[in-house]
Amino acid sequence: MTAPSQGSSLLGPMTYYGTYDLLREIDPSKGSGLLEMENVPLADNPTTMIVQPQADLLARLRTLEITARRDVEGLLTGSHPSRQFGFAVEFAQHREYTPGDDIRHIDWKVYGRKERYYLKQYELETDLALWLLVDASESMRYGSGPTCKYELAARAAAALGYLVLRQTDALGFIRFDSQIRKTLRAVASPTQWKDVLSILSEGTTTEVSQVGACLDEAARRIQRRGIICIFSDLFDEPSAIAAALKHLRYRRHEVVVFHTLDCAEIEFPFRQTTLFQGLEQWPELLTDPVSVREGYLAEFNAFREEVQNACRQYEAEYVELRTDADLGRVLAEFLANRNGRG
Repeated sequence: MTAPSQGSSLLGPMTYYGTYDLLREIDPSKGSGLLEMENVPLADNPTTMIVQPQADLLARLRTLEITARRDVEGLLTGSHPSRQFGFAVEFAQHREYTPGDDIRHIDWKVYGRKERYYLKQYELETDLALWLLVDASESMRYGSGPTCKYELAARAAAALGYLVLRQTDALGFIRFDSQIRKTLRAVASPTQWKDVLSILSEGTTTEVSQVGACLDEAARRIQRRGIICIFSDLFDEPSAIAAALKHLRYRRHEVVVFHTLDCAEIEFPFRQTTLFQGLEQWPELLTDPVSVREGYLAEFNAFREEVQNACRQYEAEYVELRTDADLGRVLAEFLANRNGRG
């Protein structure tokens, strides 16, 4: 079976990437495909799975500033404190210590010679910016629980943005769906975070996903090399994702892929005949999920593995964001890993 085609990412609250063809190919002889619903035994009152209303999402996004600050404070004071984003990868220069600087970066050898405190600075700390690239296509609005994928991506992006600006580093932002819709150039201004929150709070669009093309365009637009954090469900051809990652690495960017998924997309927990609401221009679908579960999971896991392989091939860090996971813990582990490499 083929991986999802561009623009055919989501047919409902559950991800049927590859659209009707995926489910037809699972077992067409037994009528598992959704185009052959007359062969599927249907309950008298099928379960209806619908995406969360945009109005509800927008209402929750109004508290994004509060929740993002809370997420960051949890990182700074929790059981796994991570006080720096961890930009450092290559030593560049020294600068004199000032009160409030992280003492972990003091060069004690220099202190032994000069009896003055100097910090090690690194190329990424002095030369790069962090870019947040957030997918706002309609598939990101799906959530089987209280948090949808877009809300999770927005919280994670806002928290990292706040942390970076707190360190007085530069922050850039791109919001995309089928194309790049909003761009904020990378600056270290304290007002940048408010501008990012304002755009994130606009919620999702009704556009289809064109992740690969948008990332490729971002690689052309971002001239100075930086750290690129991508927040998306990545519902696009894995080959398009891989090509975009290759382009970003060619531009000498460091890439972090936050693969944002709903737990139901990963586990497919549906048991009763279910009416799935269409997203990204696809209609409603009624089916018996038990009959397609095995094939769906095989296809989904193959898709995710292709994405992970592309990340490994082009040296992009892969981080899975699940709507049912503790975001603070995920971000703390991510930052701790980066600090450990710094």
